[in-house]
Amino acid sequence: MSTNRSIVRRLALTATVGVASLGLLAACGGQERPAGDQEHSTATHGTTSSSAPAATASAQPSAAFNDADVAFAQMMIPHHEQAVEMAELAGTRAADPEVKGLAAKIEAAQAPEIATMTGWLTAWGEATAPGGGHGGHGMPGMMTEEDMAKLQRAEGATFDRLFAELMIAHHKGAIEMAETEQTQGANPEAVQLAKNIEAAQQAEVEQMEKLLERL
Repeated sequence: MSTNRSIVRRLALTATVGVASLGLLAACGGQERPAGDQEHSTATHGTTSSSAPAATASAQPSAAFNDADVAFAQMMIPHHEQAVEMAELAGTRAADPEVKGLAAKIEAAQAPEIATMTGWLTAWGEATAPGGGHGGHGMPGMMTEEDMAKLQRAEGATFDRLFAELMIAHHKGAIEMAETEQTQGANPEAVQLAKNIEAAQQAEVEQMEKLLERL
């Protein structure tokens, strides 16, 4: 009888542990994808450990991420690339010192952000810009090829005004995407970058609107 009671106790304990394990798995469910997931870590540079030091977090975010984070980076990279391309034109075509200064500021801010977001996508095992490139599909504020050609042909005061007009629309598109990331994203570093982009580009929009009044 003692042996039977011992067996019963062991079976009861096993059943309790099994139920607890199922509860834990259910609690861990959800739509977020861990950065160390095998499915999303095949193209990483080095480790994808969830305990990555803060100093390298911007390049290899350690927290979980979701589809909104991926879409944000995939769309913002070509969006930033076009802004940098526009800003580079100002170095030889702009006449107004404020336009040149603003363009240099945009280039200096957005080029490192491109590198950061590219690093995230690599760490997550995601493509950098599927179906995107400079086509502008699904990216608000992107210039058309005609707009870019027109800006490339402009010089002096004409360039200054056109640059401000096009960059205002471009910035507003980036702000829209940044707002979406803040409400739908899961990765804290991506959400923080979205906040930074919104704040910086909103200030630049206001600056360019005042600049247009002066030009």
